[in-house]
Amino acid sequence: MRKLAVLLSGSGRTLDNFHERIQAGTLNGEIKVVLSNAADALGLAKARKYGYPAFHAQGSEASNRIIAAHDVDLICLAGYLKLYSPPPHLKRSVLNIHPSLIPMFCGAGYYGMAVHRAVHARGLKVSGCTVHFANEVYDEGPIVVQRCVPLAEGDRPEEIAVKVFAAECEAYPEAINLVAARGEDYWWGA
Repeated sequence: MRKLAVLLSGSGRTLDNFHERIQAGTLNGEIKVVLSNAADALGLAKARKYGYPAFHAQGSEASNRIIAAHDVDLICLAGYLKLYSPPPHLKRSVLNIHPSLIPMFCGAGYYGMAVHRAVHARGLKVSGCTVHFANEVYDEGPIVVQRCVPLAEGDRPEEIAVKVFAAECEAYPEAINLVAARGEDYWWGA
């Protein structure tokens, strides 16, 4: 079982998904701590309601001090809108979810609705999500899981977002379970 730190910046929808799946016994993880770079993030209130230690922390150094006080072996970025630098011993243990099929629509500036608007503007027939290990460059670490989402003619960016988030709710827990089963070196190489 992986011991998770969840880093978020907003509403905590991914935290909700993790919590529900842990309760159902389908996510091989335990949430040890939740952090947000935004003091008023709804995700922090949800974490406290669920009974998880939850903290506001500005920057990687402050976040890492809090993480060090909890027994964490996997960091999950869940809508965390800052570039995060983990402590050295967790450098290869940071997962991120991205709302496109990397390498499309990724990198600095591509997050949230900006991705879905770009997909719509390009007229794509599919979109999707990618769970990958994070490194020091946005959206460049090894890919663990990708899910493709067919788009209907006339889907607006908001409708694309709904479809992609539904795929994220499946892909992220699957990726955590795969990492729990295989370990990080499977993706990074020994």
